[in-house]
Amino acid sequence: MNTINPNHKRERTLLRVIGPLTLLIGLGFIVVGMISFFSAFGGGGMPEYFWCVFVGMPITFVGLVICKFAFMGKIFRFSAGELAPVGKDAFNYMAGETKKGVADVSEAFFQGRSRVQGATIAERIAKLDALKQSGAISSEEFERQKNRILDEI
Repeated sequence: MNTINPNHKRERTLLRVIGPLTLLIGLGFIVVGMISFFSAFGGGGMPEYFWCVFVGMPITFVGLVICKFAFMGKIFRFSAGELAPVGKDAFNYMAGETKKGVADVSEAFFQGRSRVQGATIAERIAKLDALKQSGAISSEEFERQKNRILDEI
């Protein structure tokens, strides 16, 4: 199924084990450091294991990043499953509600285009012929433009 990385499933499974374990180890260090810190307020002297907080924070971060990559596919599939129906409903609503507006704009565009080009193909060719007779365009240009007009039919 996966041609990019044939070991994908094995690597994902490994990340799904290592990520939570690393996260738990980091959280364990943080908990030990915080217990040591707050127990020192109860008359226990200086916090002996407060350094564990500073060791636990980067380990926790690494565990979270590994978990992010390990469970990314599941999270995105869940998100897509939740968002796709909403997108579909929004598209269908917009398509239905804007149909008349799009038709009006389209009609106005084509009416304006036909006014610019001339009412009929015969009138456009007659204008080209008048330009050729006056010497404004060459015979080759006349033929090229006439063929372009006739191709629009």
